[in-house]
Amino acid sequence: MEFCDECGSMMKTEGDYWVCGSCGHEKARDSVAEASMVTTEAQEVSEVVDVSDAEDKGLARTDARCPQCSNEEAYWYMQQIRSADESETRFFICTECEHKWREDDH
Repeated sequence: MEFCDECGSMMKTEGDYWVCGSCGHEKARDSVAEASMVTTEAQEVSEVVDVSDAEDKGLARTDARCPQCSNEEAYWYMQQIRSADESETRFFICTECEHKWREDDH
C-alpha cells in the first residue's frame, strides 16, 4: 500500500506507476520492494450470519417493520462494511419470515 506524498490519499497501481486518485500525483513503483506485496481487487466477503442461527447466536431483538411480511419484530446486528471512517451498517432479520435487510446512515 502506498500513500500520496502530496495529499496523503491512498494510491493505486497503474503499470509501473503509483497514481493518486485524489490529486493525480504519480511516482514510479519500486519493483524490488514490492516483490512480496499482494494487490487485491476487492474486499474479502465478511462473515455472513445464518438466519436460522440468529437466535442461537444471541442477536438482540428490536421493534422494526419487515418490508416483506410487515412483522413488527426483528433480530439486529451492526457490521463495518465500508471504510473505517464511515459508520457501521445495521442489519435486520425478521423473526417471522427470516427476510434480511439493512439500514445505512446516509
